[in-house]
Amino acid sequence: MSRELFENALREVRRFYEASQELSGFKAFPGDDGLRWQELEPHYINPATLFSEDQSIQSGQFSDALDALLAVKDVALWRETYKDTNIGDDFLNRFGCYELFGWEGHFHCQETRGFIVYSAGELYYPWHHHPAEEMYFILAGEAEFATEGNSPKMLKPGDTVFHAENQPHNMQTREKGVLAWVQWRGDMSVAPVLTDHLNGEL
Repeated sequence: MSRELFENALREVRRFYEASQELSGFKAFPGDDGLRWQELEPHYINPATLFSEDQSIQSGQFSDALDALLAVKDVALWRETYKDTNIGDDFLNRFGCYELFGWEGHFHCQETRGFIVYSAGELYYPWHHHPAEEMYFILAGEAEFATEGNSPKMLKPGDTVFHAENQPHNMQTREKGVLAWVQWRGDMSVAPVLTDHLNGEL
């Protein structure tokens, strides 16, 4: 049953992905021969509950994708990237992501990695960086994104933002939460790390 849910989620992701010039230009959606289903042990965290209850992201132009991604929330392997840092419990309790396809995704893919990212409203995602080049695609809600040296910019459904290799960036939600698709390419071997010189004492 869980495989059927994930396959439906993958179809819906492919639909908006291939319709987006920014996403498909950043990295072509992997072909069927590049995706291999793998059964993963689910890991449920509190943000998954907030994701399902957040009225600020429950409608819009990508509602079919949202429904499909919500359908797998109970069986997804939710990640806790910053669990062993001093980022704080409020962030850990209200921010979550899972890898749909990639090295550790529900569909194994060697060439690229794709994640669902959810953040509740009024939450600050501190400065962080990673070697992978990254594209954010907003599916629902809204958030302010900033890169080092640049002013924040509010992004809404259908908007994208690109982060270069090891370019520090942050995210701030306001009244609304945000749901985004995040795509990686390049050196994808290192998880995001907090950018100490910009964050100071968290």
